[in-house]
Amino acid sequence: MSVTNRKNVGLEYGIGHYLGYATEAPVMILKSCIGNRSLGWDLLPPGSEPYEFQGKMVPGYRGTPENPKGNGQKVVGAWYAGKQYDDDVEGAKSILADLKTYYPGATKYEVAGFFFWQGEKDGGSAENSSRYEINLVHFIKQLRKDFNAPNAKFVLATLGEAKKGSGGNGGLVLDAQLAVDGTTGKYPEFKGNVATVFANPYCHGGGGNSHYGGNSETYMDTAEAMGKTMIELLAK
Repeated sequence: MSVTNRKNVGLEYGIGHYLGYATEAPVMILKSCIGNRSLGWDLLPPGSEPYEFQGKMVPGYRGTPENPKGNGQKVVGAWYAGKQYDDDVEGAKSILADLKTYYPGATKYEVAGFFFWQGEKDGGSAENSSRYEINLVHFIKQLRKDFNAPNAKFVLATLGEAKKGSGGNGGLVLDAQLAVDGTTGKYPEFKGNVATVFANPYCHGGGGNSHYGGNSETYMDTAEAMGKTMIELLAK
């Protein structure tokens, strides 16, 4: 049966279904879901340096096109590289700092893992797709550092429309996402704690740019695969 809901279905439903039954401990999912964001610009993590691409300088963290290096400070009144990263991390930390308000009765927490489903906007940029793997590796490490969670597991999913062996910018993003999986051996430090879900089999039409036509099955199937993968990592 095909179920379509164009407003309210997100990954948290399928992910939460698995996590909730896998542990006796309370589970809290903090969701950040804003479209049209790229890892190479909006979500660029701290420590990312500017670089040259086809004759122009691409901004590093907290840099701008006018000042690619930046000065290490937030740019007031303008968007800058990494602004969405800053906003998301600060938002999550503010909730964790006031845990009792958002999870009544909770007195402590552990950041056990991160989920990531992204890549559409980077696939539309030659410069961002060319650096996607570098940025993704840095992103994983930086999130763990910022949340003081060195052992937190990391599960990401590829874009549903992305097929193995495809070329172009989208192919670069897909290859990068597959490369960080701990079973590939490319990044030994990710063995047993980073996993990539190949989401193409769970895609029931459309693509990330169109939110998969609002098809709830795509979101639920992908989310359940991500939740199951996270449980497998935690069990290790």
